[in-house]
Amino acid sequence: MRWRSEASTTEKLYGAIVAQARLPVFYRSFGVPDTIHGRFTLLALHLFAVLRRLKSGGPEGSALAQKLVDRFIQDMETVLRELGVSDMRVPQSMRRLAAASKGLFEDYETALAAGRASLAHAIAASLPGETESAELSSSALASYLMASIEALDRQDIASLRNGAPDFAEASVKP
Repeated sequence: MRWRSEASTTEKLYGAIVAQARLPVFYRSFGVPDTIHGRFTLLALHLFAVLRRLKSGGPEGSALAQKLVDRFIQDMETVLRELGVSDMRVPQSMRRLAAASKGLFEDYETALAAGRASLAHAIAASLPGETESAELSSSALASYLMASIEALDRQDIASLRNGAPDFAEASVKP
């Protein structure tokens, strides 16, 4: 029975992250392209923020972080299969995707430590599309991500375990 409870916890949290990443405001107001690449970038940003908080939450947070990463990997494998990647190529594609995701999270972490401008640059590099559009989107996304990280840092692990991450308000300020 315990495994089912843990799976439910992870599903709720992962579902909340996916729901936040799919908010129309990111595509309409922030200018993120509504493509598989744009959606992946938004999912990665939100997952990064939550994983960062969980990893600072002691053993309980680290365990939940690992389950969340496992769920993300499972989701990405499903997406690859839905895109028509053959069974023989899925493992190779998953290895490349895992390496790219790890590199992206490391880039975000390094950029976050260097400040908002560096974070905006790292986000711009991960966004698909034109350079000018990506730069405008990345600046707004960097502000949003930093505000979300601050909100998550104030949140206790129990509320994250309940599937209720506190992300910042997703709006572009004039």
